[in-house]
Amino acid sequence: MSYILQTNHLTKIISGKELVRDVNLHTKKGEIYGFLGPNGAGKTTVMKLITNLWKPTDGTVELFGKTLTPQSYEVLKRIGSIIEFPTFYEHMTGYENLKLHAEYMGYYQHGSIEHALELLALSDAGNMAVKQYSLGMRERLGIARAILTRPELLILDEPTNGLDPAGMKEIRELLKTLCAEYGITVLISSHLLSEIESIADTIGVIHHGRIQKEVSMEEIRDMSFAFIELSVENPKRTAYVLSEKLGLTNFKLVSERQFRIYDSRVSTWELSKALALAEVEVTALGKKSETLEDYFLKLTGEDRDVKAD
Repeated sequence: MSYILQTNHLTKIISGKELVRDVNLHTKKGEIYGFLGPNGAGKTTVMKLITNLWKPTDGTVELFGKTLTPQSYEVLKRIGSIIEFPTFYEHMTGYENLKLHAEYMGYYQHGSIEHALELLALSDAGNMAVKQYSLGMRERLGIARAILTRPELLILDEPTNGLDPAGMKEIRELLKTLCAEYGITVLISSHLLSEIESIADTIGVIHHGRIQKEVSMEEIRDMSFAFIELSVENPKRTAYVLSEKLGLTNFKLVSERQFRIYDSRVSTWELSKALALAEVEVTALGKKSETLEDYFLKLTGEDRDVKAD
């Protein structure tokens, strides 16, 4: 399969510190790729490497079928991006900032600036100096600038920072529209699983600079997150019964006396019977459901909410 964006063993080391290692991303044309990871995972580093702001220590980036080099200038005209926080000329208006960007990119299409401002609900603020913009307005102006030239690939690093829930919803709907109606491929990073799962076609999970999982949302929805939770008085004997008597392998001890059993082949009745025969005292036994958030926290080894880079 050909990809609009692909990284091959991408690695970045600065002053002896390894920021990312062996990162392999695969983004298909016309999809929304959600790049998810906790604090310091390496999302921003990868995006800087993709947009040629940083050069890789090792590995390569392929954009539109061609390997990115330090001299790849023309290919970047096909990309729109926000990396970290968007910056502007403060004394200039939002409209003037967008006009300057269009001129810099060599993009001249009548009405494009007005259309970008309208899409981001900034028409009334277009003639206002950017220094008067709120944080949320700046974020929206950054997205307007990123989509102004109708890029084939849109790269957005935490684009909903500073937006209220209504603003976040508007951006999600905008990205889906850009993808569906204009054929724009979107790579979006976030620390919010709820933000990504509602729009992404594919999700890549990064942790400690390494890709933990790359999976389509369709696959995720087909996964079963049900498990059996079991509390006992003798965990050592219980583990023996689970593995040797019942032949189970997909289980783990989550606390001193509590197990989670992910193997769908066994029923609570079979468990209860086997444990009773082995004289294991069961204090709690029942079916539960793991949330999608639990699944991603398990991938990253985190026991708290995923935070932003």
